[in-house]
Formats: sequence, C-alpha cells, structure tokens
Amino acid sequence: MKLLLVGSGGREHALVWKLKQSAKVDKIFCAPGNAGIAEQAECLPVKGEDIEGLLKVAKEKKVDLTVVGPEAPLTLGIVDRFSAAGLRVFGPSQAAARIEGSKAFMKDLMKKYRIPSAAFATFDSPEKAKAYLKKVGAPIVVKADGLAAGKGVILCQTLPEAEAAIDQIMVKKEFGPAGDKVVIEEFLTGEEASFLAFTDGEAVLPLASCQDHKAIFDNDQGPNTGGMGAYSPAPVVTPQIYQQIIDQVMVPTVRAMKAEGAPYRGVLYAGLMIGKGGVKVLEFNARFGDPETQPLLFRMKSDLLPLLEASADGSLKGMKIEWHDQPAVCVVMASKGYPGSYEKGFPITGLPEANALPDTFVFHAGTALKDGKVVTAGGRVLGVTARGKDIKAAIDRTYQAVKKIRWDGAYYRTDIGRKALVRKRV
Repeated sequence: MKLLLVGSGGREHALVWKLKQSAKVDKIFCAPGNAGIAEQAECLPVKGEDIEGLLKVAKEKKVDLTVVGPEAPLTLGIVDRFSAAGLRVFGPSQAAARIEGSKAFMKDLMKKYRIPSAAFATFDSPEKAKAYLKKVGAPIVVKADGLAAGKGVILCQTLPEAEAAIDQIMVKKEFGPAGDKVVIEEFLTGEEASFLAFTDGEAVLPLASCQDHKAIFDNDQGPNTGGMGAYSPAPVVTPQIYQQIIDQVMVPTVRAMKAEGAPYRGVLYAGLMIGKGGVKVLEFNARFGDPETQPLLFRMKSDLLPLLEASADGSLKGMKIEWHDQPAVCVVMASKGYPGSYEKGFPITGLPEANALPDTFVFHAGTALKDGKVVTAGGRVLGVTARGKDIKAAIDRTYQAVKKIRWDGAYYRTDIGRKALVRKRV
C-alpha cells in the first residue's frame, strides 16, 4: 500500500515511524514532513492547508490511504474533498471536526447530551464577556473559540488577569479569527489526563491512558503550549475511571455526533480533568494528540494500519489493540522563547547518540535540513521518547537521551512523569 501522511510535527513522525513497521505498507509520502520524517518517508513540498495540492499529490502518486495529522486540514474539509474524489482518508469530516474547530459548538454539544463538563458561557463581544466576569469572579478559564495551536486557553487566577485574557483574544486578536468568540469556563481542579479512542461512527476502540503537560515550565507553571511532554499509562486513570470515561464521555459523544448529523470517524481525543467529582471534559480534539501520540505508539504492539483502515471504512467493531506493558515517556525539547517568539536555524547535535540508547527514539517536530545538517525550524523541536521496566526507568532513560542532544537555546521541562511517580501505581 501507498500512504500519504499530512503534517510536519512530532505526531506525524510517530505515525510514519509506526506505519513504516506494517508489512502492508510499501511506500509513505509525507506533506510537508520534517528532517526526521525524511529519513523514513518521501517528503513533498505541499502544506497541510493546501487541500487541492494534497488531492493532486494523492491522485498522482496513486495513494491508497491518506492519514491526516493536524487539525487545520480537518476543519478545512480535507476528508470531505478526498471522499468526494473517491479517495480513502482517515479523519473526521469538516462537520465532525467542529468538535475541535469551535469550542462553543463543543460546549453546546456536551450540554445538550449531558456529557460531564465545566459550566460555561459564550460571548462575541469583549464588553459582554467582561460584564459576565464581574458576575462570576475568579479563578476562571478564558478560551478562544477557534483553533489556536493549543495556546488559546488562558487560566486566570484574578479578574484583572481574566480581563487581560479577553483583550488578548478579542481585542488584540493574538490568535486571529479564533478569537472572534470566547468561551468563559468554570475553573476545574484535579489532575488532567488525555484519552484517545478510534471510532468509525459506531464502534469505539479506546487507546491506553496518557497524560500531557501543557504548561511551559516545571510544576505546571507559565503559559500553555502545544504540550511539553507526555507519558503512558497515566496512573490517575484507574480501571474504574477508565470505564467511566468510556461510558460517560467517549461513547455518548460519538452517539451525540451521529444524532447531530455529523457521524465521527477517526480518532477522538478527550482532554479530561479528574477530580473529586469524577471525570469532566476540558476539550475535545479531532485528531491524535501531540505529544501523546509519541508514547502511545511507542507502547502499541498492534499494527496501526488496520486500525486506521477500519476507522475510515466503518469496520472497527471487534478489533483490539495489544500494548507493551512497559510505560513510555516523551519529553519535548523546545526552542528558547517558545511559546512566544523564538529563533530558528540552530544546528542540533547528539541525535545519533540519543537514538543509540535501548528502547529510545527521537521524534522530530520543528526540524529542517540545511547544508546536510539538522537544524531547528520550530517552537517544539524534538520529542525524545523511551520505554522502561517501570515509570521511573522510562523517565530516567528519556532524560538520559535528552542530555545527549544540544543546540543553542534548547529548553525542556525536567519534571515530565513526576505525577506518576508520586502516585506509585506503575
């Protein structure tokens, strides 16, 4: 089979790495890819948002299945366009991708179908939003309605912070049209976890539990990012919580999307808060998480390709996933200044030494080739991932690999996985 993978991040590199292991795969194209992906697939100079360009490539290369990594092409309708042209594609339709593309749509859906979530209100003017803030007080969460690369969620401890967040989103338009509306949400406490499941619109096949680390600094301090690291499994997701997530969140959401006339096919990602009141949904994403995909696929024993095909074709019922018992940890290495402005083009050293460690792989995200050398080309640059006999061993091995890699301004959190160690359940 020939595959086309859309995207250029660490998630896409993990997908290419895993799909390359399938006996059914003959060739993988990736558009646009990165320096690491180029070692395992043929990278094509077509951007993920160029739907017509991608369609042309898929036809010319006689691609058997297109796998869409990032959210932007999904919300632009790539699945609808490819399907209309008679091409197989993995991912939700444009209507179904609204579950990520509009937080207001997502919150209304959960309210209508009684899927547990935080109390909220939606506003299309900063004045009305600020008036509401004065009624409810702080702490509070302010969210840009549209896509903001994981950075449009602002946790506010005080009213002045919340008002500044509304100005940042709606007045200064720091996230562009994503800030035409804001969702103001109850501040939930507890421990966050990520939960992903394959679905063909009917059947729901859960993946292993996982935990992401959104904030830029240790101890979950500082502004949110696209994700600074992740590990799987997440001990906070006990067997009881796992079943609760399936029964109260994942299955009801798939049924709700079907009832709304937008059947959901692909992978559904729920960002969850687990607290004293049980499980509540913070957000839904319409695709694989990044960096959650890296440790999840590093633990997956099963061939990924049949799962993608079954989700796309509507034949997921009865399928199962086998997992390595060993936990996996991914630490994101980022550019100095991220999630704000940062410089690019710094040469990266130590990649072969890090990859030489047992049960370790360095997934590329923001990288490029320049004069034959791998250089930085983004905010999140690498996702260093390793397995170990227990969570401590996985953490130690991952950081051992991280310390072998250098470039000018490299930054990473030093506490990825610490929450699992505290729980002492793995």
